[in-house]
Amino acid sequence: MRILLVEDHIELSHWLSKALRDAHLSVECAANGADADALLHTQDYALVILDLTLPKMDGLDVLRRLRARGGARAKTPVMILTARGGLEERVQGLNLGADDYLAKPFELSELEARVKALLRRSQGSDALVHQCGALSFDTVTRMFAYGGAALALTPREHAVLEALITRPGRAVSKEKLFDEVFALEDDANLDAIELYIHRVRKKLERVQIGAAAITTLRGIGYLLQPRDTPG
Repeated sequence: MRILLVEDHIELSHWLSKALRDAHLSVECAANGADADALLHTQDYALVILDLTLPKMDGLDVLRRLRARGGARAKTPVMILTARGGLEERVQGLNLGADDYLAKPFELSELEARVKALLRRSQGSDALVHQCGALSFDTVTRMFAYGGAALALTPREHAVLEALITRPGRAVSKEKLFDEVFALEDDANLDAIELYIHRVRKKLERVQIGAAAITTLRGIGYLLQPRDTPG
């Protein structure tokens, strides 16, 4: 899940980015409203965490412009995170289309819980656990279990498998996986997805009964599905 964090306080931005990445989320950062507006015009995100008091463009203007564009990107969930906690501004932000509002200072555990809830909603599901054969993904702990044991994954392997298991019965294109696995600043090309698909496949092969398998659909993408028989 790729998140855009728009926060001009550098130390806070670094702290939040680390916490979200530790929760197996891919995070990109923007330090001013103009950069955030440009990214939201060209990139797809699962969630935006948006400060209001920003250089170059106010956060409410960023939100207003996002919602006014129309199309799929205009529906991106937005959590406002700000020290401007007055009732009038909260109402204004919600009326402009914000999905949640968290005032500074805040507890990290509350932010993480709200982020996870918004991500579940953006995926069109309130399910707390996604299942594929013996493989399960808990959206609260953001951990995978396989064959009754925790499944050890690198952050990018985790991102690949999450993108697949949260879209049951649907193929995910290589381009979509790339967008969710790699941030803009990463030095990678589209073919890198094949490497991570191979690595995840190897980790899934150890379970024989109730195994989950990644199927390649040529020209379409990748599909995660149960495999009840060895092989």
